[in-house]
Amino acid sequence: MLRKLPGCLLILFLSFAAFAQDVVQTHQYPKDVFRYPLDLPPTTAGSFGELRSNHFHSGLDFKTNQTTGYPVHAVYDGYVSRIRIQFGGFGRAVYITHPNGFVSVYGHLERLAPELAKIVRDYQYQNQTWEADIQLSPLQMQVYKGQVVAWSGNAGASAGPHVHFELRDALTQETINPQLFGLTIRDKVPPTLTSMYVYHLNGLPFSEKTAKDFFQVAGANGKYHLVHPGVITLSGETGFGISTYDVNSTSANHNGAYSIQLNVDDKPVYTFAVERFAFDQTHAINAHIDFPAYLTTGREIQKSFILPGNKISIYPQSVNRGLINFEDDAIHQVEYVVKDVMGNTSTLKFSVRFKQQTSPKPVPAGTLFKYDQQNVFTSDRVKVVIPQGNLYDDLYFDYGMLSHRPGAYSATYHIHNRFTPIHDSYEVWIKPDSTIGNYVNKAVIVSTTGACEGGEYVDGYIKANARTFGDFYIKLDTVGPRVTPVNIHDGAGMAGARTISVRISDNLSGIKSYNGTIDGQWVLMEYDYKTKVLIYTFDGSIKPGKHIFNLAVADNKNNLTQFTTTFYR
Repeated sequence: MLRKLPGCLLILFLSFAAFAQDVVQTHQYPKDVFRYPLDLPPTTAGSFGELRSNHFHSGLDFKTNQTTGYPVHAVYDGYVSRIRIQFGGFGRAVYITHPNGFVSVYGHLERLAPELAKIVRDYQYQNQTWEADIQLSPLQMQVYKGQVVAWSGNAGASAGPHVHFELRDALTQETINPQLFGLTIRDKVPPTLTSMYVYHLNGLPFSEKTAKDFFQVAGANGKYHLVHPGVITLSGETGFGISTYDVNSTSANHNGAYSIQLNVDDKPVYTFAVERFAFDQTHAINAHIDFPAYLTTGREIQKSFILPGNKISIYPQSVNRGLINFEDDAIHQVEYVVKDVMGNTSTLKFSVRFKQQTSPKPVPAGTLFKYDQQNVFTSDRVKVVIPQGNLYDDLYFDYGMLSHRPGAYSATYHIHNRFTPIHDSYEVWIKPDSTIGNYVNKAVIVSTTGACEGGEYVDGYIKANARTFGDFYIKLDTVGPRVTPVNIHDGAGMAGARTISVRISDNLSGIKSYNGTIDGQWVLMEYDYKTKVLIYTFDGSIKPGKHIFNLAVADNKNNLTQFTTTFYR
């Protein structure tokens, strides 16, 4: 049972004593206040800040023995401030605001405590929606430390049963490494280093054309060296990169390192540390890693230099953004110091020396776009608008017109290339062929990789907001979503069934909405992220006899599919 605490909860401004810990930190956090969210021995499948596709991981993934249904406890006194139900993401999540200025988050839940489940169900029926984002007042549902608020699950975009757990700053909503609060995972294993890279930038923006050298790394017990040692010769502006991962003492899962520090002649020139970050900056992971290498080889190389448009707060220190110009004849000592959050340390040392460059500096082709301003490109058929803040570095913009693809209503246009990441999105405007006629409202912009960017008709163009560069053209979406019954058919006997299940999909623009009714009355249908199946669970309101089930599904171009069938209960 959720128990309300007497009185109001006040935000307390506490002074926490600094504590000794051999890791990079810019803030101090209270220890011995929060408990673990599970009663299981703490072990994780994912660490805070580790590299994920298009984002840094924002919490700890606590393992649940590959099953669901473990009680999830409030980690401290507070009140439930938010409940979120969504198709992907966390699936089901509970947010608890605490009186010491932090918010705890619990994701991928199987089910909620009864009082919370009732709040959600009432909201869903009142708004006739399964997805819900509910804000609660401080006095509406107060909880105490250790109270069961939910049960662990595998909901949403989860790759297996676990509890995703976060601690956030209530004021800034930055997410913070929970292990800095004392919620540690047993770990006596230093990070593993696998390879090192040297990037020859020579004053040019970083791109897929930036020359780099690969160096294999070997070692153990925190001491690493180059497989082929020797003095590395460099010329001009240089950056370094490293591939590394970490494991803890409870699991063989490859997690991310907590900090990476690069020293030159015993002086730090670059520091990376996953202490805390804001959610609107997490997509900058594609600026942090060697994004072209990741797309072509799958390697996660962490660059040890900061692109000028990368504003994420995971770099507590750098000199010249980590870029180095060696200009003398001396041999310089370079050292990597890589740590996990418990302070276990691995090091790699090597020597470098300046060598005069003899080959001429390359002259890039294309139109120069500046990272710190809005950039606009226009031709007779295409317009590209990149708002300020969406480029991580200057780029030499590449454009071209390609052949007309079968079924397209425009030529294919080369809008730079997929190796340059975009922080959020940019505008692509393409003029359709005259053959499009009255179908402009069904037009979408798609890439040659198969991604649909959406589209609307504006001033003679089809306009879309794209999140990647690439090759784009116009197609029409005139086909409604597909509805495939899973366990129901016309005249089906459903007296012993617990659910009605129907799979839905769309061929192009994507599902916009769905609406299920039984005998004309709206019913709650859960949309399962992994199976793409809509599920109605019988709740006792459907009486014995003949019933009519109807499902209306629309896509983002307003193509509608109606599925209707009878069943007997």
